[in-house]
Amino acid sequence: MRHVAFLCGIFLILAFTAGAQVNSGPSLLLGSPMPAFELATPTPAAEPVPGADPLALGAPPEPEPQGVYGVIQNYNWQAYVGFTHFVFYELPGVTGNLNGFNMSLAYYPHGGHFAGDGEFAAAFAPNSAVNTRIEMGLGGVRYRIELSQEVEIWAHGMVGGAKFLPQTPFGSEGAFAFAAGGGVDFSPHHKRLGFRLQGDMVGTRFFGTHQYNPKVSVGVVYKF
Repeated sequence: MRHVAFLCGIFLILAFTAGAQVNSGPSLLLGSPMPAFELATPTPAAEPVPGADPLALGAPPEPEPQGVYGVIQNYNWQAYVGFTHFVFYELPGVTGNLNGFNMSLAYYPHGGHFAGDGEFAAAFAPNSAVNTRIEMGLGGVRYRIELSQEVEIWAHGMVGGAKFLPQTPFGSEGAFAFAAGGGVDFSPHHKRLGFRLQGDMVGTRFFGTHQYNPKVSVGVVYKF
């Protein structure tokens, strides 16, 4: 009986020791971490916010618009040549109608309103007895106003000298002369070449008396 009790005690001690070892050992289920598998979800692209600044979102700035600007050339020089009709009141009751040509050159410093003006004119009145001729060289100032790109009006005043041929017994063939008048220039499409209509009153002093002679001219003007 003692032997049976002794064997039962040894059996209980071995069973208790084995249970303690099982409880105290690490568990494969609890101690071994399970690798986590996550599905990669694609990230949606950022969409621009309405009303947001494109520079703040990183968008490149748009290039500035480039326009074409018209440039109107303003010429400083004007050269003119044209046909001239000159009415010369030689003496009281003696009138001559002469036709010829007129040339002028004007310079506008910096393209302004005022210009230096020079002019030469020659007119002729042929007849059976003798050819009458009058020549004038004048210089002065001119003032212009541009009404538009195509139309320009101007006025001038000049002084100089005149020569009347042939020589007469009434006095010298040379005399003091002056002129005052103006004109209008038409330049289609504001080009270099235009057309001019001009009118002047020319004063002279031939044969010991004063003459006031109207002069009209029409021709072409070249700007450069």
